[in-house]
Amino acid sequence: MRYFKLPDLGEGLQEAEIVEWHIKAGDTVSEDQVIVSVETAKAIVDVPSPCAGKVLTLFGAAGDQVHVGEPLLEYADAKNDDSGTVVGKVKTGSAEIETDDFIIGSPEPASTAAADSRNSDRVLATPLIKALAKRLNVDLTQVAGSGSHGLITTDDVEKAAQVRDDFGSATTLSGVRRVMAKNMARAHAEVVGVTLYDDVDIHAWKKQEDPTMRLVRAIGLACKDAPQFNAWFDGSNLSLRLIDRVDLGIAVDTPDGLFVPVLRDIAGRKTTDLRKGLNNLRDAVKSRKIPPQEMTGATITLSNFGTIAGRYANPVIVPPTVAILGAGKMRDEVVAVDGVPAVHRVLPLSLTFDHRAASGGEAARFLALVMQDLAKA
Repeated sequence: MRYFKLPDLGEGLQEAEIVEWHIKAGDTVSEDQVIVSVETAKAIVDVPSPCAGKVLTLFGAAGDQVHVGEPLLEYADAKNDDSGTVVGKVKTGSAEIETDDFIIGSPEPASTAAADSRNSDRVLATPLIKALAKRLNVDLTQVAGSGSHGLITTDDVEKAAQVRDDFGSATTLSGVRRVMAKNMARAHAEVVGVTLYDDVDIHAWKKQEDPTMRLVRAIGLACKDAPQFNAWFDGSNLSLRLIDRVDLGIAVDTPDGLFVPVLRDIAGRKTTDLRKGLNNLRDAVKSRKIPPQEMTGATITLSNFGTIAGRYANPVIVPPTVAILGAGKMRDEVVAVDGVPAVHRVLPLSLTFDHRAASGGEAARFLALVMQDLAKA
């Protein structure tokens, strides 16, 4: 093996960002020795050497984006090129990565992800234009070509340099935020999202009630009576797959971006077990040690954004799921009780559903089921 290429990291992920090299050119490494740490959309992954040998060259530095199949390093005194397949035991945390087409709850075939990733970084420019960009310190991957077939021109490079000098450099998204941006754009292009809003009176709740667990329970119960919302919709062949088990994706906000770990079988577990499971998922997300399989396969999603701020929102559905419930900030409000004004606690809700998979009436009935359970003591 002469060149060791970035291996398939699983989950349909086709690119990674170099975080840290653990070796340098000239070092002698052993088989399965960790040589580099890279960041994917889901975790920090330690990549081991597939063989023993002396390292001749390292390709890329910390912060560089590398695609699957592109060389990471070159070994000295080697004859054959590496095929780029998975080698050694690539680990994230304590769990081995398994092959799956989901990326943050969204199925995307590896071939599609690879094409999108490579197209976004492809540069169409002549050697002279590349030399000009180098002299002006312009990143051509950030320049949109105005020439024929997207060819980058002299004017494009000079304008990019002027914009940078006037307004500062743009930062290329990486890791979680990069994939989040792609998934949100894909969701916007594919899903016919419609949102319903309402408030539920939660005056009957106990003082120490756990709002998140009440929302989890309500969603689980509503999915039993309205199973078309616990489903996956395939827009390519217009088919709806109803799923028996309710696996709830729960949006978790982090400084690195949005993660959606999946709380499994919410309708078949006790509240104490669900709370423990959710805490474990959140801790794993914040430490970036969550196994990738714990962020795939959601059948419906909850965004509890009200823990921060905001009453209502238009939560975004990530295909193939068909619904996401957003919970806003609880507030005290004057309501009529038997014709008499009273101050009650209310919880604002926002339900976005894919109108290709469900009608407005069906969505309204699902929201009513959620509210019915939330209103109970």
